[in-house]
This record gives sequence, structure tokens and C-alpha cells, in this order.
Amino acid sequence: MTPMDHTEILRKGIEDFRRFVNPLVAARVAMTGEPYRIAGTRDGKLVEEGGRLIEDLHGTQSLGHRVAAVADAVRDWLATDAPSWYPSRVNPYAGRLGRALNERTGYDNAFFGMSGSDAVEAAMKLARAATGRPRVLSLLGAYHGTTMGSCALMHPGMFRDPFAPHVPGVSPVPPEDVDALARALAPEDVAAIIVEPIQLEGGVNPLSERYIASLCELTEKHGTLLVADEVQTGLGRLGRFLGTATWPRRPDVIVLAKALGGGLLPCSAMLTYKDTFLRAYGKDMATAEAHNVTFGGNAMSCVAALAMLDLLSPEVFAVAKARGDHFQAGLRRALAGSPLVVEVRGAGLIAGVELRATDHPWLSFEHFGMDELHGHSPIGLLVCHRMYKRGYYCFVCGHRWNTLRLQPRLDIEESELDAFVTALREEIDSIADLV
Repeated sequence: MTPMDHTEILRKGIEDFRRFVNPLVAARVAMTGEPYRIAGTRDGKLVEEGGRLIEDLHGTQSLGHRVAAVADAVRDWLATDAPSWYPSRVNPYAGRLGRALNERTGYDNAFFGMSGSDAVEAAMKLARAATGRPRVLSLLGAYHGTTMGSCALMHPGMFRDPFAPHVPGVSPVPPEDVDALARALAPEDVAAIIVEPIQLEGGVNPLSERYIASLCELTEKHGTLLVADEVQTGLGRLGRFLGTATWPRRPDVIVLAKALGGGLLPCSAMLTYKDTFLRAYGKDMATAEAHNVTFGGNAMSCVAALAMLDLLSPEVFAVAKARGDHFQAGLRRALAGSPLVVEVRGAGLIAGVELRATDHPWLSFEHFGMDELHGHSPIGLLVCHRMYKRGYYCFVCGHRWNTLRLQPRLDIEESELDAFVTALREEIDSIADLV
């Protein structure tokens, strides 16, 4: 088998994944009917082995799968003899990406990694080093990654609990509770509070304007760094480059990832200001590399990110905003009156559909012999299962399985959004008829 024999990889590689990578994930997708035998891509969509097209609503591929301009930029770079890794750490491609991000955001210092987790980790270490303070806060309901530092910020549950004891000094505060936030910051021993403008895995819950104003005011008052995790809200999903662009003051640190690499290569960024970086790492030349990731900011990932940034034009943002407004209105209109729908939440091309749990004995994990999942409602997973058959890759929120997390690509056509909304209402109705 040659390295590029895709047919052979598809034929044997899925079984190899089950045997040598993660047997539990392989068992899950087989049980739920999740589309996983993916043969290729077409027009930004996935193509199943039998030829059916799948629209992916995960959000990572914000301009669809295998964006041609990003792939072409990487091919052009591979045709050169430039190295991807620079042992001196002075990487000209990382420099160009840092400049491009500065021009878009105003932040003049960047750290590059490969995932949101390692960018959040970098933000935590930056905050402690810059302030000399021990504590880091998150919000209940948060999802910030799976490294030990980012995991400590996580909402209690399966993504956090098995890995205790956690990094000391890290604790949550309840979202939207300004008094609790003020009490937590008052001792002035908090290095940073890390927040998502919209908590996605927590149930697609946007922070209110009132709470954002308090975050901005109280962190500035008490010398605490305000870190915005924009891994899922940044890069156009809310119709602008950063979701926080409308906040009363710019956060001290921004975290970007997922779509930054154009959906093709891993790339993340922690953006801050040069004076904050120097406070943390400017003691001497050795300290400047006290936090590092070997392949963070490698040239090939930076080339992909630069190509992606070129695509994120004001015109694309305008389309994303219009599509987002259309999507939100369509969901609310179509799902109104459904006995299984509690609420539609979100903003832009981020939507959450909270579903009402039922007491029907067949609609429980216990009925399926999964007593270990007692307390979770399968209603969201059942809707996803039905939507797979309609050609849509849907997901539930990691902390709230009764809520669908929907993130269409930025350039999706309104007609495709309408077709999805119609299919969603039909499948929810079909489940409602069972109960």
C-alpha cells in the first residue's frame, strides 16, 4: 500500500482505528449510526462511502471541508524548500501570521500552538507569570480543553472528574452572578478569569451584556487579566472577526483555534499585548522560552492560517451575519409550539436547541442497557441519530446532552439552512409522536 492509497485506508483503516486507537469511539459511532465511513469531500461537504453528501454542523470547518484556497497555499509552500520547523524558534511564517493577526485585532503579541487546549494553557501560565497571583477563575458550565490546566477550568463531569486532583488555585464562579464575581475578585489574588462569550458545551448560553460589562469593569478594577476563549466564537461566526469586538473593553488575552488553520492543519493562537508578555517572560533571555510548544507555529500551519485569514473578508462576515440572522429566526419560527422544544438560544451561526426530557421508559439510557448514563437524557442524541439519516452531522452539548449545538459553515446558502430547519422540525415531531 502506498502512503496515498485512500481506498485501502478507508477499507482497512477504520478497523485499525478500533483496534489501535479508541475502541470506545468506534463502538459509539457504530451504535448510533453516526456517519463515519467518509470517502471524500465535495463542495465543502463530506461524502459517505455510498456517495451521500453530509452537511457538517460541528463548526470546526467554518468554510467547509478542504477549502481550495487553503489547500493551494499549502501545496505552493510544499513546492518550496523552506523548512517547517526552525530550531532557533525565529520562524518568519509565524512572524507574518503574528502581523496579520495584529492588523485584524490590535493585539501585538502572539503565541502559537496547535489546539485550543494548549492556547488556554498558555494563557493560564501567562496570567500567573505576569501578575504573580495564584488563582485562576472560570465560569460554571465552561469547556476550555483537555490538558491538565484547561481541564481544571472545566465544568464538573466526565471531562473533568476522572482526572482529579486538579491544578490548585483554579475554581469556578457562577455565570451571570455579578455579586459572586465581585466577591471572588475582591482579595486581588486572581491572576485571570477565563470565559467563553457563548458557552457552547454548557448549553449554548451567551453571556448577557450586563455580565460582560461587569466582567470588563471588575477585572480592570482589581488587576485581573480578562481572557476570552474565542475558539468557537471568533473568526466570523458572529459576523465579525472577534465575538468580543463589541465588549466595553478589549480583553487582555484572546484565544483562537479550530478554524484558524483553515480546517486543514492544526493551529491555535493566544493573543495579548507586548507589555503583558514582557511582564511575564521579560526577566531574561532564558525566561523568554519558559513556555514553549515544539511544533507550535510551524511554517506549514502558519501558511494555512494566513490563507484562511485572507478568506475572512468583510464580505464573508456580512454573509455570515445575514445567514446567522436567517438561521436564528428560522429555528425559532419552525420549532415554536413543539412539545419537545424548551428554547432556542444563541447568536449568529451558533444555535442551541434545548429539548425537553421525557419519562417514556423506552427513551432512557437504562432501556438501552446503559445504566452508567443514568441522569443523562438521550433525547438530544436521538434527534442527532435521526438527522444523520437526513444527511446532517449534528451534535449535542458536551455538558448538556439535551441541547443540540449547531454551527453551520459561514458561507452556507439560505436554502440549505431552510432545508435543515425543516428536517429538524420533522424529526423532532416524529419523536414527539412516540411519547
